[in-house]
Amino acid sequence: MFPKPKPLLVPNTYAYESEPMVKATGFREYDARWLFGKEINLMGIQALGMGLGALIAELGQKQEIVTGHDFRGYSASIKYALMTGLMAAGCKVHDIGLAVTPMAYFAQFDLDVPCVAMVTASHNDNGWTGVKMGASKPLTFGPDEMTRLKEIVLNAEFKNKAGGSYQFHENYPARYIADLTNRPKLKRKLKVVVACGNGTAGAFAPQVMEAIGCEVIPLDTELDHTFPKYNPNPEDMEMLHAIRDAVLEHKADVGLGFDGDGDRCGVVDNTGEEIFADKVGVMLARDMSAVHKDATFVVDVKSTGLFVTDPVLQKQNAKTTYWKTGHSYMKRRTNELNALAGFEKSGHFFFNAPVGRGYDDGLVSAIAICEMMDRAPGKTMADLKDALPKTWSSPTMSPHCADETKYGVVTAVVKHFEDAQKKGDKVAGQAIRDLVTVNGVRVTCEDGSWGLVRASSNKPELVVVVESPVSEARMHDMFEAMNVVLRTHPEVGAYNQTI
Repeated sequence: MFPKPKPLLVPNTYAYESEPMVKATGFREYDARWLFGKEINLMGIQALGMGLGALIAELGQKQEIVTGHDFRGYSASIKYALMTGLMAAGCKVHDIGLAVTPMAYFAQFDLDVPCVAMVTASHNDNGWTGVKMGASKPLTFGPDEMTRLKEIVLNAEFKNKAGGSYQFHENYPARYIADLTNRPKLKRKLKVVVACGNGTAGAFAPQVMEAIGCEVIPLDTELDHTFPKYNPNPEDMEMLHAIRDAVLEHKADVGLGFDGDGDRCGVVDNTGEEIFADKVGVMLARDMSAVHKDATFVVDVKSTGLFVTDPVLQKQNAKTTYWKTGHSYMKRRTNELNALAGFEKSGHFFFNAPVGRGYDDGLVSAIAICEMMDRAPGKTMADLKDALPKTWSSPTMSPHCADETKYGVVTAVVKHFEDAQKKGDKVAGQAIRDLVTVNGVRVTCEDGSWGLVRASSNKPELVVVVESPVSEARMHDMFEAMNVVLRTHPEVGAYNQTI
């Protein structure tokens, strides 16, 4: 019998080396994240592997799984502990070695293996570890699977059996790189800053971009798991400013920044200005829907309203569905609708055929951006951005709200706006044109100005975003309209930032 995991054990003790430790909070909505050593130990990782193997069998899936690890000082040891648990549960493990997360997703298709467990803490600080998992390509786990996995692991409901095995796939990155670069070279010679923040993508991104025909200016592409400059996260200003400086110094056409596990890509234009991921999505949707008629796109509820109002997308008969924020939700919905692509404001992009296989890959996104520029030879990246209709957008604003009460508050806010729509009440002085309630509530007025309130998936907070295609004043009007409703709930505290 394998011991039942404890929520807390003290390091440098007999118990810490003899029993599994797994803190329950590490099981998130769509993946797992822990502070290694403080919230989980190696025996706890082993228990996670046994639990995952049991869940795969419970789901009726073949017990065969791809695993890889990101470039951190402890990730390999965590992967080996995970693999011992998986093999104890009877799984055949395919180890692809050091990898970006999308390389593990690719391996599911390439090796015809149904399941995946990628050891990565993504863009989190050093000290964190985690696992991204799936049992039905190209999808990753959602809340149902993560809740059941948590039950199995914490209650030690393991179903260990003989029959597990191990196979290492030597030089596997070459197969992934060959797949990405098996395409016509760009006609346009693009000078591209490739920034990796010393994270895992540095081992692969420069050669992929060179192989498709780019002149590459490498920026922090040397692997260094101490992350000496900053965390590899293309949403952080430190990384974006470093990309901006390199773009301006080298007079590059575009700057592309990859996060720690390579499934997201951030963009800086030729003037050194960052383009938020939802606006990049609109630019790609314009480009792709010109080539693929009657295209359908999925975007998360935090994204710009231009996906619906943009005259170019309307003229090209592109259709857009708004869906729940979260890479697992978005991946699933893009797959269900067989949409051409899904775009999340965080920078997770999901391309179905012919561009991709439905999973999020920062290098596929980077290639799509370069091909968009290739199809617009007389235009700079800034020209393509400036061609979009002007909108005034807020940052993501998060008022504090306890985990125990936040979902109840959001339910009440949704009902408030549903009732307002039925009664014909005005919001910010205008009638409600549209309500989207798949993830909190997104209220759109007649002039296209909109406001969103939803519960944060992983923090004791609400999420508020507003945008207007009309004016900065209308953006402020929408914020006031949303905030007035929130202030009727005393459980809602102060914002982290406001406009």
